[in-house]
Amino acid sequence: MSHAVSIVRDSLSPVEYRTLGRTGLRLSAYGLGGMMFGAWGNPDVDECTRMIDLALESGINFIDTADTYGSGESEEIIGKALLGRRDEVVLGSMYSSMSKERTERGNSRLWILRGVEASLRRLQTDHIDIYQLHRPDPLTDIEETLTALDDLVHQGKIRYVGTSTYPAWELVEAYWVSERRGLARVVCEQTPYSIFAREPERDVFPVTQRYGMGVLVWSPLAGGWLTGKYQRGKPIPEDSRIARAATWGPKGAARYHLDRPGNQRKLDLLDKLAKVAEQAGLSLTHMAVAFTLVHPAVTTTILGPRTYEQLRDLIGGAMIRLDPDTLDAIDRIVSPGTIVERADRGWNPPWMARRARRRDLSTPARVQI
Repeated sequence: MSHAVSIVRDSLSPVEYRTLGRTGLRLSAYGLGGMMFGAWGNPDVDECTRMIDLALESGINFIDTADTYGSGESEEIIGKALLGRRDEVVLGSMYSSMSKERTERGNSRLWILRGVEASLRRLQTDHIDIYQLHRPDPLTDIEETLTALDDLVHQGKIRYVGTSTYPAWELVEAYWVSERRGLARVVCEQTPYSIFAREPERDVFPVTQRYGMGVLVWSPLAGGWLTGKYQRGKPIPEDSRIARAATWGPKGAARYHLDRPGNQRKLDLLDKLAKVAEQAGLSLTHMAVAFTLVHPAVTTTILGPRTYEQLRDLIGGAMIRLDPDTLDAIDRIVSPGTIVERADRGWNPPWMARRARRRDLSTPARVQI
């Protein structure tokens, strides 16, 4: 059974409110993401607090963060900023375990229960509204994970269960395990979705619609590419992610190197998309964010600004609705259901690793007759 997105507009706010799947919970179509809060993004705590103030004043009622953002600093900033007004927002966080120890990671009961307690302390709250599994864990049975999360729901420490960057088949598995065992079900999936990363249209969105799950979009600007800040033949902005990628080490920096074939293709596509935006009378940034909200499966697009001015500009596009001609032009440039570069999937499935795709030929195969 498909499930349409219910949309309500508050006359005092330019931001839409949409129902999260079948929960009845109303979220603003724009959410504020806290990934850039803290030393890696914006170390100015006062400015981060002003961004939260602006978001709430503009009608945004969903704030999303994760324990790994700034090694917990993002949660601390948000928790402090929300003191005295916690009930004004739907607060989401993600569990991914910040520890570098090999034994302190994954989606086991032990680490989920420890993780939620640590997040609650940093957020200075007694509950998290939407607690999401940051990435799949192929080593942990989904029933163990859902049972731990179900216990947290019954304890009142979390209100809803969500996932992030899960393949469609794992969402189906989670749904049926929760049905069979009578556990709290996954009510939403947070997925990377943008003009450059349209794969969710092929499988994730049909699953969320069929099973009544909401969709939270992360990286609607494809890691900053769809702002138009990266241009062929021009210096890389010093405050961009590409410039900061050097702090991630060689592997992180390599992903964002402009000479990579995937990034060269992005630059080619950006030239065409910029013309579409110009013909529509829009900035590329506003067109890109508005694009993610057109799909009927999407509940909320999470904005991840680094500065106050970036957030103010993004909120300025809240009233934009793309017309069919503009959407058709985008489809001709980047086909529906496709992805420009694999790295934009946000997660590399372990079953795609080389050793997972090759039979161990050192051990003779058993032949049954």
